[in-house]
Amino acid sequence: MTISDQANQVLGLVKAAGASGDLIIDQGESLSLKASNGELEEYKVSSSQIFGLRVIKDGKVGTAYSEAADSDALSSLVEQALTNASFTAIEVHENILANEVNLKTDDSVLCPAEEVSIDDKVNFALQMESDLAARDKVKNVPYNGVQDNTTQRHIFSSAGLSAYSKSRMCAAYAYALIEQGDKNAMEGIGQAARLFTALNANDIVDRAYTQTIDILDGSPVPSGHYDVIFDEEVQASLFGVFTMMFSGKSAKDGVNPMREKLGESIADTRLNITDQPLSADGFGYQLFDAEGTATQSTPLIVDGTLNTLIHNSATASFFDMKTTGHAARGPKSTLGVGLHQLEIAAGSSSQADLFSGKYLMLTDLTGMHSGANAISGDFSFGASGFLYEDGQRLQPVRGITVAGNFYDMLNKIALIGDKQFWNWERSALMPHLRFADLAIAG
Repeated sequence: MTISDQANQVLGLVKAAGASGDLIIDQGESLSLKASNGELEEYKVSSSQIFGLRVIKDGKVGTAYSEAADSDALSSLVEQALTNASFTAIEVHENILANEVNLKTDDSVLCPAEEVSIDDKVNFALQMESDLAARDKVKNVPYNGVQDNTTQRHIFSSAGLSAYSKSRMCAAYAYALIEQGDKNAMEGIGQAARLFTALNANDIVDRAYTQTIDILDGSPVPSGHYDVIFDEEVQASLFGVFTMMFSGKSAKDGVNPMREKLGESIADTRLNITDQPLSADGFGYQLFDAEGTATQSTPLIVDGTLNTLIHNSATASFFDMKTTGHAARGPKSTLGVGLHQLEIAAGSSSQADLFSGKYLMLTDLTGMHSGANAISGDFSFGASGFLYEDGQRLQPVRGITVAGNFYDMLNKIALIGDKQFWNWERSALMPHLRFADLAIAG
């Protein structure tokens, strides 16, 4: 059977049972390579297909999934979802949207084809690992990898929705472990692109080695309050820890600290944050969400004011508003919400102004989830990086702790840089933010 035939069978059975539903079909193909001591340590090729069904009958919601695609398995999938629904409470806000649209992404943009042999990919992995291992003082390259992943998603609904997306991501990364006497350090970097030929092994090796050797002699700075700039990798991760602040689902559940602050100033008036799902330069590109709702640019913070939370149709119904196109659901999960790709607008501060005076540039944070409370905003992370003055590096810094409150930090932005940067995974586009007066324990 074709994908359409399978969807028709499942949704036909759903409708025959007097229910409504939507079906997610996720498919994937991946190649994963890892090298060790100049030899290939892992060569893994895998493929997957999984069906995830959500049904609603008499106001009750049930889900089920199947990794088998034969007719009997799909019939059992429907039976299981209906059975699961029968044991749940009525959910008045969750419904299958009356959405009959057909949506399809452009494969030539998101999933471009190219002729690259397996041997070329293997040689890339071996070269990257061996070249980095051969650098001065490098003991080994404990973490490295080359990946070529293609994913597809189909969404069908009993209301007539048909949505399809296919995307490809090629990635490579490497971490160097350097030892000198009783000192050691490990840092790394990666690259991601839609075409394998866009990856550059020499650049990964150079950057991973430089970052590690530069931090090796790091030592704590005196405890106190410092201006802090997070590099493009760490800053994206830091904001990612606290994205619950935008969640309509957590607001519905009563745990979002911003649930009562819509329309209020919560940050520096120069701060503008938008979710940009339709920027094809990033790997968070989404033409539609998990309910098949077409996505759009969504301003989250405008001039420091909380403009909106993100919603699926159920959380939107709860708050008597329209979905923002942020439904999130995997084949095995229930309906939630999720951001696509964050963008912070560039500010007006030149690089010279941004990097003036004395400040800490933090390039690594540890314990980012265990050391953070997304409800209160409090955090305490181990950190490393560099102490700078007027753009000149004074010393590498290790063994410090940075602590504070993320939501308070949003009002302690001293400067916003005038240039934006993608993190290497291309999930967030942000300028450097300079935060004033953060507590550092040395």
